Amino acid sequence: MHIRTEATERHTLSVTVANEPGILARIAGLFAGRGYNIESLTVAEVALDHTVSRITVATSGPPAQIEQVIAQLERLPPVHKVADLTAIGPHVERELALVKVKGTGDHRIEALRLAEVYRARVVDATTSSFVFEVTGGTEKINKFLELMREVGLIEVARTGVAAIVRGNEVV
Repeated sequence: MHIRTEATERHTLSVTVANEPGILARIAGLFAGRGYNIESLTVAEVALDHTVSRITVATSGPPAQIEQVIAQLERLPPVHKVADLTAIGPHVERELALVKVKGTGDHRIEALRLAEVYRARVVDATTSSFVFEVTGGTEKINKFLELMREVGLIEVARTGVAAIVRGNEVV
């Protein structure tokens, strides 16, 4: 017997919503209630009058599942618009991470060398540790963390993905 599995794709969704209490919980509940995973979630007001927020969600799943998520999001009353930035095409994604690393002796020198290569800034330092700020795409952040594990990674805080479509189009 052969079981067919659909390929999983990562998608970044931009969800424009009325800025009202509980909307983030409703969107997260929609994902949780249907067994969809949220890999990254960011939210911020985007209108000068504070009435509209933009929620950026990174999720993965088969194409049919992604389409179903979008359709379900569009049916929520406070949702103004849902855009699949991955499907639209070229877009810019960035996130920020604060990375605390042990740093003494050779490990200290190696941590600083790696930070320079990844353009991470030292935002705090003690005689035994550093806190680096690194920004970029998810893959860059993940690779930096992987390398820092080898020299003494202690703790990580990440913002989640912020994304916007390239060009003069507004989504």
